[in-house]
Amino acid sequence: MQIDRALTLRRKQAFRFRFRTTLTGCALLTALLSTAVAQQLAADTSILEQGKFTLHKFEQPIGEETYEIRRDGDSIATKIDFKFTDRGTTVPLTTTFRAAQDLTPQAFEIKGRTARPVSIDETITIDNGTVHLRSRDKQSDAAPPSGPFFTIAGYAPTTMQMLMVRYWATHGSPAQLATLPSGSVKIEPRGQDTIHVGSKEETLDRYTVEGLIWGRETLWFDANHNLVASVTTDAEFDHFEAIRDGYESALGDFVGRAGADNMSALVDISKGIPGSHSSTLAIVGATLIDGTGAAPVADSAVVIQNGRIKAVGPRSKVKIPNDANVVDAKGKFVLPGLWDMHAHFEQVEWGPIYLAAGVTTVRDCGNEFEFITAVRDAIAQGRGLGPHLLLAGIVDGTGPLELGVQRVDTPEQARTWVDRYHAAGFQQMKIYSSVKLEEVKAVADEAHHFSMTVTGHVPEGLNAFQTIEAGQDQINHIEFIVDIMHAPFPKDMSRLDRRKAVADLNLDSPEAAKALSFLKDHHTVVDPTMALFELFTATTAKPPASFEPGIDKIAPELAQPLTDVEPPSERSELGDRVFNKQIAVVGALHRAGIPIVAGTDQAVPGYSLHREIELYVQAGFTPMEAIQTATIVPARAMHLEKETGTVEKGKRGDLILIDGDPLADIHNTRNVEYVITQGTMYHTAELWQSVGFKP
Repeated sequence: MQIDRALTLRRKQAFRFRFRTTLTGCALLTALLSTAVAQQLAADTSILEQGKFTLHKFEQPIGEETYEIRRDGDSIATKIDFKFTDRGTTVPLTTTFRAAQDLTPQAFEIKGRTARPVSIDETITIDNGTVHLRSRDKQSDAAPPSGPFFTIAGYAPTTMQMLMVRYWATHGSPAQLATLPSGSVKIEPRGQDTIHVGSKEETLDRYTVEGLIWGRETLWFDANHNLVASVTTDAEFDHFEAIRDGYESALGDFVGRAGADNMSALVDISKGIPGSHSSTLAIVGATLIDGTGAAPVADSAVVIQNGRIKAVGPRSKVKIPNDANVVDAKGKFVLPGLWDMHAHFEQVEWGPIYLAAGVTTVRDCGNEFEFITAVRDAIAQGRGLGPHLLLAGIVDGTGPLELGVQRVDTPEQARTWVDRYHAAGFQQMKIYSSVKLEEVKAVADEAHHFSMTVTGHVPEGLNAFQTIEAGQDQINHIEFIVDIMHAPFPKDMSRLDRRKAVADLNLDSPEAAKALSFLKDHHTVVDPTMALFELFTATTAKPPASFEPGIDKIAPELAQPLTDVEPPSERSELGDRVFNKQIAVVGALHRAGIPIVAGTDQAVPGYSLHREIELYVQAGFTPMEAIQTATIVPARAMHLEKETGTVEKGKRGDLILIDGDPLADIHNTRNVEYVITQGTMYHTAELWQSVGFKP
């Protein structure tokens, strides 16, 4: 630790030296903007600096951010326009920032959206020693922080992060920089990287920022203190990159280096939570719910040796090895480790969160290739903390809803991507929203050749009948199932009228019966992601915490995107009706014998898997059946039922210990006290706290 602190101190001192050398012979204002500004001032006393960033999601360019910094009397004024289009939805954001010449904030306003479902409307003014805050229609006053502070409201816009780091560097580089409207950030120098841009090499300073988003961001600055690149996640937890004009060709390099930094963070987190590792572990005294559907076993014993279940059953009939680490679990319930079948593991903080929630296996349903394979391998090799990762390789076609860079616009491209994913050890392929039917079939044929399965969306212009007949084995999201349970909509039918028709869907209709029979005959597996859709129904009258209590325990950086909801309206009332119908459809699928697997699509990290299975009980599942959607049913869907999914001899020793009987009250699955995986037992309170959550 002392070596690490010394290294960090040297990095900070080096940065301050490089930054302050520009102060000699020029105004402080000029140094704070960039060394190129001095040349501009001679020609233009108004515009001090301007620039443009290309914005990316999953490395795909989706928009741009432009900024302009002007002199405004004794102050400087910055105007930023940030806009991208994500899967057909425009996400605009405007920001203005006024500061003293040393970048001390005077006024800040941000309005628009930071992601498709996340809006923001805030102003901050600092006047005569008072901070005036406005968030939508709520206003308040506060005293400014006692030390250095900066105004910023999340990962976007990128320019504000550039100005924040400049301010930090010339105000003592504090270990924690207070931020308004709330919180603080930790900015850490991480060394230098030499990148190649065309035929040229350039050395950049790399930093990480923690506190603006949940997790860390990676930023690079050039010798003139200009932000060159940012690799972060957006308000939907998706990979997001901003690259300054002229550096676009180095995008892959930036992503790779940020990934390496994230692996370092994963190692650091893991070292802080060693757990209790034993080659032989015996859990005794708990009530066993083994996941097979058998009756619970009181006063049970489970012996795990080298990560495998060696013996399980009534305590009186199980021999406990002499060298076993014996854990007295009297009064608790032991279950198989849970599965999340719709994950997007886009930052390393998901590792401890999943384990804290009792999730020991996840299926990642689409990610940046280099990042997710590195995380998977780090966890598998014991270098990082997290659940077992099963990977679905995402592909998409060209179209208005396209995502990522893995294009399959021809059968040849489809086969090429399947081959690449298979070679990298992926278990599945995932179809996204712009793949054409011919390419769906090509993906499925090639995947099945390698004994991979195919999951995904139903692409625009197609229906689930078509994609399943083309070879798609599994469907993500209940909405695509609902679409085939009624007569086809007219092409010119409005979205509003479609939603009204869904709300009025008759589950006893011939169309619904046809869909259920088709899905059953084709052995289609469905992950409905109901907890995510329920989150979309939240309003100020029905806040997220009213149905998802985990909201009150999330990391502070997640509060705004997960809790900032709008007042009730006719639209939200219709949304409630649609959601209730979707719940009814899940119940109908279950009664028809169609496999349902629990998945979250992120939603509220850690907690939404429990909400998902609670909603299944609401749909008509028994508590045991709901638990099985997150244990043995997904294991069967991934052809791993001989390896995991139940507490049986010979299977992987992935277990959870909970307080309260989940068969009496499904909400008790939330009470995970210990999780066991890879021969190590973790106390979940430490896992939650390691990534900023309350236990």
